Amino acid sequence: MPQDHAEAAALYRRAADQGHLDAQYNYGICYRDGKGVPQDDREAARLFRRAANKGHAGAQCELGLCFELGSGVPQDQDEAARLYCLAAEQGLANGQFNYAFCCEEGVGVPQDDAKAARYYRLATEQGLAVA
Repeated sequence: MPQDHAEAAALYRRAADQGHLDAQYNYGICYRDGKGVPQDDREAARLFRRAANKGHAGAQCELGLCFELGSGVPQDQDEAARLYCLAAEQGLANGQFNYAFCCEEGVGVPQDDAKAARYYRLATEQGLAVA
C-alpha cells in the first residue's frame, strides 16, 4: 500500500485538534518535514509546544531542537537545554543525549562533565549510539 502523507497529516490534525498528544507531536513532524502539508517550522514548533506543555517527552525534545537552532522560534539555548532536560528526566534517550551535550559544552547550562557523563550513559543504556 503506497504511503499517503496528506491523508496521514489530515488524520493527525483531527486527533491533534481533540487534544491527543502523540497526534500533536506527529502533526508537528509532518510540518517540520513537509510531509502531507507545506513545510512550516513555525507551525511545527507551535504543535510541539502544545504537546510539550502537557509533558510529551518527544515534543519537548523536538521543541528543544527548535530553540537550539532557531527553527520556527527565536534561538534560545537556555530554553533548549531546559526542554532537553525535561525530556531526559522522562527517560527519552534523545533528550538524554541532547542534554548531555548541553552539559558537556555549557550550552544553556553551566558546563558539567560529570552530569554530561551521567546523561550520555543513560542514553547509551537505552541503545542510543553515542559517537
